[in-house]
Amino acid sequence: MIFVTGPLYSGKKEYIKNKLNLTEEEFEGLAVCDVQELAAGKNEAELEILAEKLSNETVVITTEIGGGVVPSDKKERENREAAGRLSVLLAERADTVIRVICGIGKTIKGKEE
Repeated sequence: MIFVTGPLYSGKKEYIKNKLNLTEEEFEGLAVCDVQELAAGKNEAELEILAEKLSNETVVITTEIGGGVVPSDKKERENREAAGRLSVLLAERADTVIRVICGIGKTIKGKEE
């Protein structure tokens, strides 16, 4: 699995499409996007199950949501923490981890594709 992370609107999808030479249709069939949203409200055991399921996908993309102002709403903070924990679990399972910023990808785990 290739795990791609980076800030919102940093060019993650375009980077992977270009890197793997995928059409939009091929990309839609291979990639699972915005997995940080799937983490909301999940406990540690549920996150483990979700990470295991997602690790069977070809490309998994998440938006980093841990930076910036900490939300005052408790539920939002919990969801942010769950998203971060899911990212850690996915990075552990991934063959390759790429962080994309400003459309530029940096492989932080695995081999350059």
